[in-house]
Amino acid sequence: MMSDRHFQGNGIRLRAPEPEDLEVMFRFENATDVWEISNTTGPYSRFQLKQYIEQAQNDLFADRQLRLMIENGNRQVVGIVDVCSFDPLHNRAEVGIVVDKSCRRQGIGRNALTLLEEHCFRYLGIHQLFAYIAVENLPCRRLFAACGYKESAVLKDWAHTFGGGYADVLVVQKLNLS
Repeated sequence: MMSDRHFQGNGIRLRAPEPEDLEVMFRFENATDVWEISNTTGPYSRFQLKQYIEQAQNDLFADRQLRLMIENGNRQVVGIVDVCSFDPLHNRAEVGIVVDKSCRRQGIGRNALTLLEEHCFRYLGIHQLFAYIAVENLPCRRLFAACGYKESAVLKDWAHTFGGGYADVLVVQKLNLS
């Protein structure tokens, strides 16, 4: 595992979920405004999230996902970044990130993705990270572009929307070329 100094930089720190994160995870996971982009179909209970915190090893190879809390310089959790859909055969994984609305446009997402990429590429040997982004989600597209992700495909009518229609989704990728 990386030392803590590798999980911090530019005013933020990434860390494993702790039991005291239950309420903030509950708030982020149950924010209905991000359900469409996170493929969430219903609310999570505190019990479910408590079990997740207790049982997750926070080891990408064991859990097939890695969830890290994003803390600001005041040690307040301001977001969550995930690596999921890990495919060890092809050595790739999906990235997801959510930053509290009050903390957006401050470089937190960019710094969190940079720290996460360093961990995945340098220490876990991941070859490729990718994300699915709704075409109309311009802030998210800008974030990933600023971090060096390339738009590689548009998936037509890929995501069912709560309004009953379908939305186009971009696939963005970043390759570990080192």
